[in-house]
Amino acid sequence: MFKIDTLETIHNAENNGQEKSAPATPTRVHTPIVGREGTGIVSVQAGSNSERPYSAFSPREKWIIVNLAAFAAIFSPLTANIYFPAIPVIASQFHKSTELINLTVTIYMVMQGLAPMVWGTFSDRWGRRPIFVACLVLLSLSCVGLALVPTSAYWLLMLLRGIQAAGSASTIALGAGVIADIATPAERGGFMGLFGIGPMVGPSIGPVIGGALAQGLGWRSIFWFLCIASGLCSVELVLFMPETLRALVGDGSIQPPLLYRPVIPVVGRHIEAPLTHDRPPRKPFINPFRILTYPDVVILLIFNGTICAVYYGVTATTSSLFQDTYPYLNQTDIGLCFLSIGGGMLLGTLFSGKLLNRDYVAIREQLVRKAQGDSEKLSAVDVQAIEKDVSFPIEKARMRSVPTYTAIFSACVIGYGWCLESKVSIAVPLVLQFFIGFTFIGVMNTTQTLLVDILPSQGSSVSACNNLVRCNLGAALVSVINLILNALGTGWTYVLLGGVCIVLSPLIYVPIRWGPIWRKQRRLRALAQETT
Repeated sequence: MFKIDTLETIHNAENNGQEKSAPATPTRVHTPIVGREGTGIVSVQAGSNSERPYSAFSPREKWIIVNLAAFAAIFSPLTANIYFPAIPVIASQFHKSTELINLTVTIYMVMQGLAPMVWGTFSDRWGRRPIFVACLVLLSLSCVGLALVPTSAYWLLMLLRGIQAAGSASTIALGAGVIADIATPAERGGFMGLFGIGPMVGPSIGPVIGGALAQGLGWRSIFWFLCIASGLCSVELVLFMPETLRALVGDGSIQPPLLYRPVIPVVGRHIEAPLTHDRPPRKPFINPFRILTYPDVVILLIFNGTICAVYYGVTATTSSLFQDTYPYLNQTDIGLCFLSIGGGMLLGTLFSGKLLNRDYVAIREQLVRKAQGDSEKLSAVDVQAIEKDVSFPIEKARMRSVPTYTAIFSACVIGYGWCLESKVSIAVPLVLQFFIGFTFIGVMNTTQTLLVDILPSQGSSVSACNNLVRCNLGAALVSVINLILNALGTGWTYVLLGGVCIVLSPLIYVPIRWGPIWRKQRRLRALAQETT
């Protein structure tokens, strides 16, 4: 039988620092649970044997907050992808080879991996809102420098691209932290799916905008566009974005310092301040690199990073390969070609979010039925206990669809390379790019959601570690992809990349099998440290 009587003792050690809200005045509320017949309704005494809701924000307000975070998160991939169609023009203007201009992509990706380790850790300690705004302001200022950089200063182009990445790259990690603050595991998949729309809009529209601007107004207009857009986004966050860090605002009902409050509080106006402040103590500094010592986390990062690197190996070469294979394409046409992979990612993030929630509910329902036995429906408290139990197979609930995603992704990558090698109709590689984007984002959203599930109180830090690994693996591949293409040819290059994904696919099953054991060991070590 699945144990359901350990609500207090089974709290994950990684949740340290998240508060337990003070009991409210006992009132009867109706709480949905999942039983034999699906979702049922039971009555429990609020404030007696049940906990307050995880977040004081209403479902509608949560969606608003996630949308604000998703808009800010557009700028990480937008800033990277808007640059791709202009690479041939920039190489000509700076009188450098395409390989040297590709190094500006590499430096961007290196900083894209490193910067969130700093910003994400700051946000876990000092708040989401001010770090969001600081990142966007830094991005806006760096874009001014890039728009004005002289073509004789290649080194300055490299430097400013690194600073640009330092500002833009952390917005995805910060958004993941926001979702960890306001969403329960049962909601998290759907919110991650919605949040993923923002970062996926960047790859969809970035190359189109970049190609059109580079051809119509010159490559410098790309950076003026980014400067204006990121500046407007920072203003929007200052006006509307509430603080969500639980160490500052608890479940959202505690008034934060003035700096952390939105100028126009459209979210949370209905929330009444508690009679007693139950804000938890500020967490001590936790070295984010310590996360890289957790075996389940490291395995997920390596697998996800490999898939991401192969994805970058497709997108970073699209401009040059399509220009060589289909010489009738101009810069705007090449930008439009990116709509295929971007559209696949956009639809994939919606699909994967719904699938993540469905898989989670399916596993939870199995455990509820097992715990029920011959008894009547479990109370909401019992269902919460099942979800919080350290032995809850969250890895199985999240990773069930990843083998299918990986198989389709690998096959499409291999087919894509041979289509370009054979110079078939442009429609075929574009269709394959659509499925590459669809399955890539399925893997990425799943692993990102699981990482936040494993370490919910370090949502931004673990997302930053994910960025560190995937961006650096991607940067390494982008820096050598042209050498591989020259040595092997287009077809065999993508056979190699797809084959690496297939070889590493057994890693999917390692966290499913041993992840709950490793999580339990971490919890026991943390409890031992607390008692000493």
